[in-house]
Amino acid sequence: MTDETYLDDLKTPTTGIDRRNLLKMTGAGVAALGTISIFDTMTAKAQDMSNGASNFYTSDRVTSQKVTFKTQYQTAVAGNLFLPKDMDQAAKNPAIIVGHPMGAVKEQSANLYATKMAEQGFVAMSIDLPFWGESEGQPRNVVSPEAYAEAFSAGVDFLGSQPFVDRQNIGAIGVCGSGSFVISAAKIDPRIKAVATVSMYDMGAAFRDALNKSQTVEQRKAFIATAAEQRWAEADGAGIQHIGGTTLELTAETDPIQREFYDFYRTPRGEFTPAGVTRETTTKPSLSSSVKFMNFYPFNDIETISPRPMLFISGDQAHSKEFSQEAYNRASEPKELVWVKGAGHVDLYDRVDLIPFDKLKGFFDQHLA
Repeated sequence: MTDETYLDDLKTPTTGIDRRNLLKMTGAGVAALGTISIFDTMTAKAQDMSNGASNFYTSDRVTSQKVTFKTQYQTAVAGNLFLPKDMDQAAKNPAIIVGHPMGAVKEQSANLYATKMAEQGFVAMSIDLPFWGESEGQPRNVVSPEAYAEAFSAGVDFLGSQPFVDRQNIGAIGVCGSGSFVISAAKIDPRIKAVATVSMYDMGAAFRDALNKSQTVEQRKAFIATAAEQRWAEADGAGIQHIGGTTLELTAETDPIQREFYDFYRTPRGEFTPAGVTRETTTKPSLSSSVKFMNFYPFNDIETISPRPMLFISGDQAHSKEFSQEAYNRASEPKELVWVKGAGHVDLYDRVDLIPFDKLKGFFDQHLA
């Protein structure tokens, strides 16, 4: 399982849209996505429900329940557990943990993937990363790659303790930033038997280098200095500042990548505001904690996950495709890289006519006995 795969096409994919800076760092430490816009503002505000967009999908073939479980730090992680209605609960069944995009919560993309995998016969559980959604952690929206990875291992603890789960056959799916967090977890937790990532972001590289390595070292240092000043301010009693995330309003200058995220996070297509959080801070990490991504290198030693299998799925038009390609290049066998023809980054969050659920089913059927 070492070849690259192109769904619906065997040709080399086109480059797609020009990949813009993920983070345009300034002396003020303001993170922004992209650079230019050619779209009409009012037109772009309409949600795009094409290709079966169904973030809030539910299934009459699946039951769901809220669950919580403890990490090694004794903090609570919140999840939604999805079970096939026809599952034999007297048997030991394979299970899958699903992590949401960075800045999102389990109700955004992760529930959809977990529901679809439960329809395929797996025990599946979506989780909120620590400091996000219903999981514990203060202050909210903190960046903590180690805590994020630990949440996946704690999910293995929880699932493996259920009488209907085969603890020898637990896998994981990470969407967007969770793709890098689950790789980080799997490197040191061999209980994660198979790993799939979708529209993966290497959040460390994204903050250090920006997309297509377009950020300079000086820009990086300027951002780090600004975050350090904010930490002083918070130590002196100032409030939390947030950066990046998805813009709250579109303007004529809003760039294409931000518009892509806006269509999901700021319209009824995928917008969700957890209890106790304001809409204005959803998707936005705290400034002072964001520098922790600078020390996050999830692809270092990725080859040590072998012989456990890895599946990388990305749209061939995704602005983030470089991260899946890099992970695939550095991983050892068995591995597979799947390009979804015509799909962008956010398309694979919820567009069920594009997401290759059959590929995911086949992967986990093969590698979770």
